[in-house]
Amino acid sequence: MSALPQRTTDTASLAQRVDWLDWAGIASELDARGHAHVPALLDAAQCRALAAGYDRPDGFRSRVVMARHGFGRGEYRYFAYPLPAAVATLRAAFYLRLVPIAHRWNEAMGSDVRYPATHADFIARCHAAGQTRPTPLLLRYDTGDYNCLHQDLYGEHVFPLQLAVLLSQPQRGPGGDLNKSGLNDGDFSGGEFVLTEQRPRMQSRAEVVPLQQGDAVVFAVHQRPVQGTRGPYRVQLRHGVSRVRSGRRHTLGVIFHDAQ
Repeated sequence: MSALPQRTTDTASLAQRVDWLDWAGIASELDARGHAHVPALLDAAQCRALAAGYDRPDGFRSRVVMARHGFGRGEYRYFAYPLPAAVATLRAAFYLRLVPIAHRWNEAMGSDVRYPATHADFIARCHAAGQTRPTPLLLRYDTGDYNCLHQDLYGEHVFPLQLAVLLSQPQRGPGGDLNKSGLNDGDFSGGEFVLTEQRPRMQSRAEVVPLQQGDAVVFAVHQRPVQGTRGPYRVQLRHGVSRVRSGRRHTLGVIFHDAQ
């Protein structure tokens, strides 16, 4: 495989980087586990720039304090249109590559729902149905914060996969130069990305996805097919974030459908 293009804030380079990811490997991971790890999608400068935007509320349509709604602890802001260039690029570029996987999953689950080839056309479908509010968001967690297990369903039209990018650097355990707390320097500790999967007549299975700054995880929004002895069947997935033990954690969430 050719070398990846240099990671810059240029949207063409970012779109090309997405296009050059190991999509066969991503599809295989999604089929096997319902999620796929994408290392080093963004560099540290891109992550810092996106996280810093949280304190500029003019770029957002709303702010949600999780504790007020029983969602957990922490807060997040939904971006307003027009989206930041990097967010819009990620949304469009990942969608193009995820559509074939979404079609294959829907076919396996007996659903006749199919999606337009481009994200712009899919958003036009959402808006025609009254789902006009953008859903990409920035999440902020401080010490003691967490996000309860949930599914991001915002209306009739739901794209079955979504993306999260860790913008902060987790502290690392023993090894290397340690600070006084016994951890390597980083923005936060704890705050792991967690997925649970509920199969019929089985107990839920949990999985933690270890992420570094700039890493992304692609995962199922609510259902995925699993191959059984009698053919494929549906399983339910939920995702959340475990308790942040120290520091501050920022995450970019990219949901492909809009909200009512």
